[in-house]
Amino acid sequence: MAPLRCLSAARTLPRYTQTRLFSNGQVLRNEATPNLGTVQVQKKPVGGFRGGIVGFLFGFSLASSFAAYHLLEEYQHASAALQASVETLQTNTEKISAHVRRIEAVEEDLKALSQASASKEDVTRLRAETKKLLDGLHVEFLDLRSHVWGIQQDLQALAKKHSTTVRI
Repeated sequence: MAPLRCLSAARTLPRYTQTRLFSNGQVLRNEATPNLGTVQVQKKPVGGFRGGIVGFLFGFSLASSFAAYHLLEEYQHASAALQASVETLQTNTEKISAHVRRIEAVEEDLKALSQASASKEDVTRLRAETKKLLDGLHVEFLDLRSHVWGIQQDLQALAKKHSTTVRI
């Protein structure tokens, strides 16, 4: 029964719709629709150009403030790093000047010691003089010994001759 209804409905439709049974395109558009009113196209107000400029300026100022904030933050980090570097340099400079002062004090002591100490030539000269003195003393000691030996020989000879004892 359903196919018969479709055929009867197809016979009652006008001729231009028979070719497009399953389409809703042109047939529905040709039907009369109640007038709901006309849609007015909204025109952009004249301030649209100004709104674009304000938006651009707002975006630019926001980006500029963000960049300035990051630049300031980077400047603070760089300044802190520079300050730490300067403090380290100052402590190292103080250490180096303390070392320089100690080196200068050691140089002064060395200069005083070198002036007060004898040179190699002085030592060799004094050694030669000491050797001469020791040789002289040795010669005198040997002379004294020979003299004492001579006195002992004389005493022994006298003691044998006179047969007396001598107490010393």
